[in-house]
Amino acid sequence: MKDSTHAALSKQKPTRSSWKAAVIKGWLQPRTLLAVAGVAALAALPTVLARVPKGEYYLHILVLILMYAYLATAWNILGGFAGQHSLGHSIFLGAGAYASTILFVTWRISPWLGMWAGAAVAALLGWFLGYLCFRYGLRGPYFALVTIALAEAALYLVTNIKPLGGARGLEIPWIGNSLAWMQFSSKAGYYYIALGLTVAGIALSAWLNRRRFGYYLVAVRENEEAAQALGVDLLGMKVRAAVLSAALTAIGGTLYAQYFTYINPRSVFGEMPSVQILLFAIIGGLGTVWGPAIGALVLVPVAEFIRAELGGSFAGAPLLLYGAILMVVMLFMPKGIVGLADSIRRRLHSKPGEGGGG
Repeated sequence: MKDSTHAALSKQKPTRSSWKAAVIKGWLQPRTLLAVAGVAALAALPTVLARVPKGEYYLHILVLILMYAYLATAWNILGGFAGQHSLGHSIFLGAGAYASTILFVTWRISPWLGMWAGAAVAALLGWFLGYLCFRYGLRGPYFALVTIALAEAALYLVTNIKPLGGARGLEIPWIGNSLAWMQFSSKAGYYYIALGLTVAGIALSAWLNRRRFGYYLVAVRENEEAAQALGVDLLGMKVRAAVLSAALTAIGGTLYAQYFTYINPRSVFGEMPSVQILLFAIIGGLGTVWGPAIGALVLVPVAEFIRAELGGSFAGAPLLLYGAILMVVMLFMPKGIVGLADSIRRRLHSKPGEGGGG
């Protein structure tokens, strides 16, 4: 553990004098070119689906995939890179959804501005949660239990505040097809916003994965005592990860509210969003750049298909499916889908005789 922690901290950043060459070289990398091609293909999907029967429904599925991929990527900063598994991230989702919606419904403030107000509120909540828990050494299951308790407290608090809509929630009025109000007559508009957020979230994760802050978070996750001995500020790193993860999640909460045009305490502060967000990251691959997005890509379509087929006859079917898949992943793919793919790739590229006993 100490060796891996020291290796994570000893990586050096590229020199400033060669940043131009590094940028050009980075853009010419096969992975980068493949990612750009993939984004271009995704951007063209709404046009293709417009000519396909049930194209609007398929676009709805894609919006959900991208939305949850982004939310899981935001959770992964705290739960994956830093190793602090929050089971109450819905408190940040709800903060973003309610802050932007209240500003929109009451004062007609654009959701684009309300999005940042929600992010600020969630960042404060993330700081409070992080400092409260990490200052007194809470981690592992104890930290998870505190996050659940705070999310449930927020749920019942909002439920009993009438100006926030109470248990009935808030309905977002239709003003018109307008980018400025984040309202669109077609799902394509929401799709492009979700795509932009997801690309930005994955790019941020890739950036963190190669920067000192990211190395410090991995060091904290692997061995806190060794990281502290090497000079890492444990409290500072964890609190920063909580603040960043919370703010990003709240931004996704604004899109969630605008897309569904209706929110209530249970839909955004309840346990279901928290469970979905963390399951996508765990099944895709904790602490990886692409894991949360891959987890959402695999699970969301299957869950939506089951929900559409069973309708209201089996309301808990998606959760049952998530639980079954999680057990399979924990038994046979403990590092998630990305971990399994990396393991297969290493085996295929390993030379004959490597890995054998000495």
